Amino acid sequence: MTPTGATGAGRGTVQIWFCLNEALDEATSTLLAGHWLDEHEREIAGRFLFERDRRQYLVAHALVRRVLSLQTGIPEAEATIWRSSRGRPFLQSPPPHGRSRGPEAELDFNLSHAHGCNVVAVARDRRVGIDVERLDRGGERGLDWIVESFAPEERAHLAAIAHGSRRDRATLRLWTLKEAYAKARGLGLGLPFDSFAFELAEDRGVLGFRPPEGDRADRWLFTELEPRPQVLVSLAVEKGADGTAPPDRLLIHDGFPWGRAAPREAELPTGHRALPALAGAAR
Repeated sequence: MTPTGATGAGRGTVQIWFCLNEALDEATSTLLAGHWLDEHEREIAGRFLFERDRRQYLVAHALVRRVLSLQTGIPEAEATIWRSSRGRPFLQSPPPHGRSRGPEAELDFNLSHAHGCNVVAVARDRRVGIDVERLDRGGERGLDWIVESFAPEERAHLAAIAHGSRRDRATLRLWTLKEAYAKARGLGLGLPFDSFAFELAEDRGVLGFRPPEGDRADRWLFTELEPRPQVLVSLAVEKGADGTAPPDRLLIHDGFPWGRAAPREAELPTGHRALPALAGAAR
C-alpha cells in the first residue's frame, strides 16, 4: 500500500513540503502541538520569550509530524523522534506500536524554519539536508558577518560583486547551501563553513563543490528553489550509498498537508564539478 500523501514516491524520489506559518492559525497550531508534540518538543516551545518564535516552532514541528505520518502511516503523536548529539532528528525504527506503511528505517528527513517559512525534506536510502532563508533578511546589520565564515574563494567571489541586492542574494545562496550540506552530514555548525566551498551559477545552481576533508564532491547533489518570491530554499541530497541509484525525482508540496493535493515536480541537477583543493591546504 502506498502511504497517504506519498503520491507514488519511490526510493529515487526526494520530497519537499513548504509551509508558511499562516497556513495554520494560532489556535490550530496550539491544538495540534498539544496532541502531537512529545515532551521534549513541548518543553522547548515553552521556553520562547516571544509568541512569534513560539508559533514558528509549533507550526514547524506539527508539519514534521504530519509529513512523517503521511510517509510512514505512524500516527503523528506516536512517532518517536530521537536526536543525535549534535541535535539532528531521526525517526526511531521500528515504530513503538504496530506496523508502518513504509520502510521507515530507511527514511531520512530534515527541517528548516525561518521568518515565517517552514520546509521539510524527506528521502529514502540517502541523507538529505535543507535550509530556508528570506532574501530580504539583511536588515541593518547586513550580511558581512556571514561572509566572514566562508571559504577564501567564496569571499573573493563576493568581493567582486558590488554591495546591494545582488551580493546579498549570492551571500544567502552560499549560506543556505552550506547549512543544507552541514545538516545532511549531521554536523550542523560543528562543520566549519570555511572548510568547504561552492561555485555558483549566475542565477541558480551549483557549478562546483569542494568538500571538506573526508568527503567526496561526487557524493552529493545540490539544488536551489524559490517557493515564494524572496524565499530561498537550498537542498543537499546524497546520491546514494552502498550501490543505491541516485535520486531521479523531486516533488514539491505547498501548504500544510491536510489532504492529497498534487505536488509539482522540479528538475534535479545531474551533478557538478569537483573544485580543486586550496593551495597549501592540509589534507
